[in-house]
Amino acid sequence: MLFFTQCFGAVLDLIHLRFQHYKAKRVFSAAGQLVCVVNPTHSLKYAPTRCAGAQTSTEQGVIPPCHYHESVHDPQLVACTCPLFSCPWEGHLEVVVSHLRQTHRINILQGAEIVFLATDMHLPAPMDWIIMHSCLGHQFLLVLRKQEKYEGHPQFFATMMLIGTPTQADNFTYRLELNRNQRRLKWEATPRSVLECVDSVISDGDCLVLNTSLAQLFSDNGSLAIGIAITTSKVHGAEAEM
Repeated sequence: MLFFTQCFGAVLDLIHLRFQHYKAKRVFSAAGQLVCVVNPTHSLKYAPTRCAGAQTSTEQGVIPPCHYHESVHDPQLVACTCPLFSCPWEGHLEVVVSHLRQTHRINILQGAEIVFLATDMHLPAPMDWIIMHSCLGHQFLLVLRKQEKYEGHPQFFATMMLIGTPTQADNFTYRLELNRNQRRLKWEATPRSVLECVDSVISDGDCLVLNTSLAQLFSDNGSLAIGIAITTSKVHGAEAEM
């Protein structure tokens, strides 16, 4: 009975996931956009002040991700950029993508424009929704996080990070768009490099920020669809023409 109960639960989860994916494809298929259904993950290394708590992290034997340049002796090596886990891995920037996919099982989606469908938005903070986006010959990391900026007031923060250097990141512009019930909300900015701290970007508010009531306006049965588009910046395009 226990075996069949577990199997039945797994089948129900699969049906629910397929249903969410079908709804997203039905809504966005007219625009020819690829849809990626992303389930929430509880961040095992989440701590509101870990960017400032380098001493505590060092005492625990964990390399603080926000201060990799202070802990890594070889300047060509970077620490793991996964926002979910305290990972001691170090490596060259060129193999970060392979590490994220193989070790942390982060999905990657290719396409000029995609739809990031985050499920189960009602779950309590902190929660993360993460995918990688391959576009224009580069890989980007999209992080959607639900956390309490103030106690009892959870907010949603969405940002795009380039898996590359800050100089490379300046060559691109990303757009996040919410569109539902005759309402449209857009955020457009230059992506930050994964060499910077994701937590610092979120703490500074340099990203798309939604309070709970605003997120509910754009959500559908607990799922939030975010359209993503990445383009080269005008300055980069002008330099290419020259």
